[in-house]
Amino acid sequence: MDKLIKKIVLFVLVIVVTSSQIFATTYLYKTKESTNNKTKKISSAESSISTSVNLTPPEFKFQSVSQILIEPSTGTVLYANNENEKLLPASVTKIMSLLLIMEQIDEGKLAYTDKIKCSATASKMGGSQIWFKVGEELTVEDCLKAICVVSANDVTVAMAEHIAGSQENFVKKMNEKAKELGMENTSFKNSHGIDEEGHYTTAKDISIMSRELIVKHPDILKFTSIWMDTLRDGTFGLTNTNKLIRFYDGANGLKTGSTSQALFNLASTATRNGTTFLAVVMRAPSSDIRAEESTQLLNYAFSNFEIQNIYEKDAVIEDKIINKCITDTAQIAIGEDVTVLKNKGSKVETQEVIEYNDAISAPIKANTPVGKIQVLDKNTSEVLGEKDLIVLNDISNSNFLDYLKELFRIFLFNVELSEINV
Repeated sequence: MDKLIKKIVLFVLVIVVTSSQIFATTYLYKTKESTNNKTKKISSAESSISTSVNLTPPEFKFQSVSQILIEPSTGTVLYANNENEKLLPASVTKIMSLLLIMEQIDEGKLAYTDKIKCSATASKMGGSQIWFKVGEELTVEDCLKAICVVSANDVTVAMAEHIAGSQENFVKKMNEKAKELGMENTSFKNSHGIDEEGHYTTAKDISIMSRELIVKHPDILKFTSIWMDTLRDGTFGLTNTNKLIRFYDGANGLKTGSTSQALFNLASTATRNGTTFLAVVMRAPSSDIRAEESTQLLNYAFSNFEIQNIYEKDAVIEDKIINKCITDTAQIAIGEDVTVLKNKGSKVETQEVIEYNDAISAPIKANTPVGKIQVLDKNTSEVLGEKDLIVLNDISNSNFLDYLKELFRIFLFNVELSEINV
């Protein structure tokens, strides 16, 4: 009889415990979740800013063959002429090489302090160079200086070989990246840009890879903005081939290119008061003309447009309740900067709307996308931009003891539901 009673008591306890956990999971989450809407307008983020630009096509009398002007953070094209004409890029090719190098660095596969050794192939490149000797080593940081400042072909090839084993393998990666970015009129045959049959690109495609480089890997601007520096313990001087770095206010990049066949190319960037513009000029008849025409494009941009920041990357929108977790809340943040391009002096009211994914449940790792934020024109409801919402902190599953603790707090101590951290 005693054994039977013990079994009955044990059975009842199991039922109570199991039911309590199920009830806690449902009751604690659903009761609190009722206060969190799936879609929510963020009144605190409303601002009076311009979100659309009125473009009156500018008139230029350019001697170069092809040009494009964009605002990188939004990708807005402000001017374009013959932007899809296939032309020889010369050393502007190295923008793609730099993009692949910076991806390796930012992914932790390559460090600025790593040593790059010069091969026999690299040492024989000719053209723009630092006379990199066979067996000589430079740090990745110094290699980036050599590539960005003096367009060193020998160092570019050495970096390509270090990353991919051979220049041929590296070029394959360049073309794969070009395809991934939607560079539809580009074919790379080498990493340095010396003229070669089948090696071509367009002003538009250059703007695409340049935008990817400076937006995703802004540290590159620390190198492209150098006017003068040295290598080899100060014994070898470097002076930037991009004269805008010295003579144009705010210039911080990006890459020159010239050969007898390609003539003179330049992808230039400049930043003033938080606004950056990118201009590409191809096949100008001289170095001075490519600089002058780039200056005209950048002047037009800075005189007529500017960027307004709505949110900075990782700005916290709210603390959100997450299903299957009652011990913590998720910090919901913007995955990227939210910016809007505007005409100078013009304004339009905006509002931001956030929409969460369905069935967001613990566990969740930090930086996991959980929804979207849209920037809307308040008057027309036009969607002007969209970015991911991410969770900044790790969220773990709550266990039985967590639920039991909360139940005790509710039923034994009359805790208000608003006080429960779920």
